[in-house]
Amino acid sequence: MTGPFRIASGGSRIDRSRTLSFAFDGRSYTAHPGDTLASALLAHGVRIVAHGPYTGRPRGVYSAGAEEPNAFVQVESGLGEPMVRATRLEVHDGLEVSSLPGRGRLPGGPDTGRYDKTYAHCDVLVIGGGASGRAAARDAAEAGDRVIIADDRPGIGIEASGELTVLPRTTVTGYYDHGFFVAVERRTDHLGEAASARMARRRLWHIRARRAVLATGALERPLLFPDNDRPGIMLAGAAAAHVRRYGVLPGRAAVVFAAHDGALRAALDLLDAGVEIACVADLRPSTGPLGERLRARGVTVREGQAVTGTEADAAGVLTAARIGDDLVPCDLLAVSGGWNPDLHLYTQAGGRTRWSGEHAAFVPDEAPRPRMDVVGSARGMPGEAAGHVPEGADERVFVDLHRDATLADVRGALHAGMTSNEHVKRYTTIGTGADQGRTSGVPAADAVARLLGRASGEIGTTTQRPPVEPIPFAVLAGRDRGDLLAPVRRTPMHAWHEEHGAVFEDVGEWKRPWYYPRPGEPAGDAVLRECRTVRSRAGALDASTLGKIDVQGPGSAAFLDRIYTGRISTLAPGRCRYGVMCGTDGMIVDDGVVARLGPDRFHLTTTTGNAARVLDWLEEWLQTEWPDLRVRCTSVTDQWAVVALAGPRSRDVLTALAPGLDAGAFPFMSLREADVAGLPARIFRISYSGELGYEINVPSWHGLALWEAVLAAGEPHGIAPYGTETMHVLRAEKGYIVAGQDTDGTVTPHDAGLGWAVKPGGGWIGHRSLRRPDTARAGRKRLVGLRPHDPAVVIAEGAQLVAEPPPAEITRPIPMLGHVTSSYRGTVGSFALALLRDGLEREGDTLYAIDSGRADRVVVTHPVHYDREGARRDGDG
Repeated sequence: MTGPFRIASGGSRIDRSRTLSFAFDGRSYTAHPGDTLASALLAHGVRIVAHGPYTGRPRGVYSAGAEEPNAFVQVESGLGEPMVRATRLEVHDGLEVSSLPGRGRLPGGPDTGRYDKTYAHCDVLVIGGGASGRAAARDAAEAGDRVIIADDRPGIGIEASGELTVLPRTTVTGYYDHGFFVAVERRTDHLGEAASARMARRRLWHIRARRAVLATGALERPLLFPDNDRPGIMLAGAAAAHVRRYGVLPGRAAVVFAAHDGALRAALDLLDAGVEIACVADLRPSTGPLGERLRARGVTVREGQAVTGTEADAAGVLTAARIGDDLVPCDLLAVSGGWNPDLHLYTQAGGRTRWSGEHAAFVPDEAPRPRMDVVGSARGMPGEAAGHVPEGADERVFVDLHRDATLADVRGALHAGMTSNEHVKRYTTIGTGADQGRTSGVPAADAVARLLGRASGEIGTTTQRPPVEPIPFAVLAGRDRGDLLAPVRRTPMHAWHEEHGAVFEDVGEWKRPWYYPRPGEPAGDAVLRECRTVRSRAGALDASTLGKIDVQGPGSAAFLDRIYTGRISTLAPGRCRYGVMCGTDGMIVDDGVVARLGPDRFHLTTTTGNAARVLDWLEEWLQTEWPDLRVRCTSVTDQWAVVALAGPRSRDVLTALAPGLDAGAFPFMSLREADVAGLPARIFRISYSGELGYEINVPSWHGLALWEAVLAAGEPHGIAPYGTETMHVLRAEKGYIVAGQDTDGTVTPHDAGLGWAVKPGGGWIGHRSLRRPDTARAGRKRLVGLRPHDPAVVIAEGAQLVAEPPPAEITRPIPMLGHVTSSYRGTVGSFALALLRDGLEREGDTLYAIDSGRADRVVVTHPVHYDREGARRDGDG
């Protein structure tokens, strides 16, 4: 025997030929395969399984399935998992579980378990594997339909065959538009950790169904009375289910508190199993033939009476039920107020419910739902049921056991003026827990109606939203984690960078060389060396990660005029133009270079991290606002490898690589197509460093060959590779911004000193927002430069700028004038860029940069710290 409450026979779901061992709260117990943790603990007489999340009151097993509001436990073995229903958790050898003091806790280490996602299409999805669901599945399969039947129980009682797919241990958690369903399959929870290591623990199903059949059955409804949360109180149907399914007595001496015939049938089942029925209290004035059957077997049946309270021992476990003036000893109080159709998915699909007096429940409205049929007890279980709201001790009448919400909370909501059940739900949190109001929704609605003096059912139930049951984030992620969630992107030159000691940084999903230190060389010294090399000789940067978008079509020029603040349509083929994109609010979104390849074709560059966002932005406007424009946008980021060649000797390097190109007749902001190192290339004469520069684009499979050829040709000229940190120092010395670093969603082109890139007259996205008084007012933050008073100091990025040094003891708020956006030590010494109130009107002012309690004196300067005249751009500096 696996516990003193296990009966000698019965238990359709357990295998009595085998015994398993598990631990609960550090104590060892035994069970049979097929046992849930709830049935196994009941078999050993363990009554306290968890505690109320806010009251800390002891709680026990209350149901036999997914509606369980009390018995949530923490799985300690294996990977661990919080907030697992004891009624759903199948026992396996080595399972270790602990009771919860109200709330679960995340496992200490990362969840390294395997989780899968899969996609399926079917003609008919049957949700629920009871008799009605099985019949619907067989009928559809025999008619030639592709059928999937899913049920959250371990066994469904129907075999897969042909076009019939059977998914046991699978909960359909959400219905979405156009016949799309999401389901979670528990694959190894009953097999233990060894099986979990070999196969996915759970699988997330994305199912598209032409039609669905809802056969989810009905949920038993509790009754309200003071101290109705004690361990030992259980739904009557669930108590009988434990006997039938697991051969477990949920108690030895029971009181049954009934309001409909189903509770009386449960009392007969318990009686047949050997449970002493001390008394049946039924709210109805007559119990009919079932009451007579119980009396014939010696059971006292009290009609028109209610349980008015309970007693407990020192641990809080039930010892007696109070009926009227009598205290009836018992260790089980089985309660049932009727059956509610389980219609979560039906209401998610937009179905409406109505109160049915015939069923004493909310049932599906007569209007059929497209794509969904409701069958079986999900349509309602005929039979009269009575309800009531007890008087007194409201703070101990628990309406929602999972949320510790009481009748006093409901009265408080009504007193505050809440008359809608939706408002009461939010005021009290009833129905917002992991059980999604399965046992509390209808009693709460009934209580609200009765307290307002309305008829039962006049106050409807609350809206059901997906998911029906909580889904662990690990299951949603599936295998999309780590490198599979954010795949590491590498340029064609990545192996070369690794071989030559590059230190990498992550930019978006890309691995970019940060800098190339020599042995024993500190990072700062390596960056300064690279900066000096570019400024004095030549440097090569792997710029392949820049976003690149090919825009084609007869409407391209007009389209780009609306996207960028500058005029693109006047750009001649073979020429480039700097472009700024704004959002509808007039704030900078991204920037880059637009090159015109032909009359109806353009090449756009974006910042590395914004490439996907910009493409999405372009497509959104084309598809939703300007579908009349004939334009196609294609990401070509991965199709082109790019080497940025910069420095006063870069023209010499390019001449050696492309002798057929007249590099001297290659004006700034233009492009040429030529062979470079024997490779077909597209060359842009642009510069992000302020030096003479070129960006050489070749098909990506030629990227490494181009890189090595550039370095070889530049060797006589002292060329060296440089990384992204050096790139940032060089661009910041020139006052060039990085969208998202020197802008923060509140910066207009004028704020960033880019008013010259804004065409007059508007016509581009966001231009109307720049006409608002706020975008032209005095006191806006604008881009400036900063120099620390102490040249040895590198100001912290993000430091706040204030007018006066803060006092030792701050007693009042200090007005912030701005903040530092970029800060480096470069070829001009220590410098920074900042967004500062009133901008360059403060040039020459002394301010203080505050960070982590430190105050550094700084002087406001022009944002261009190097070659303000731009002479070096053409190699003439």
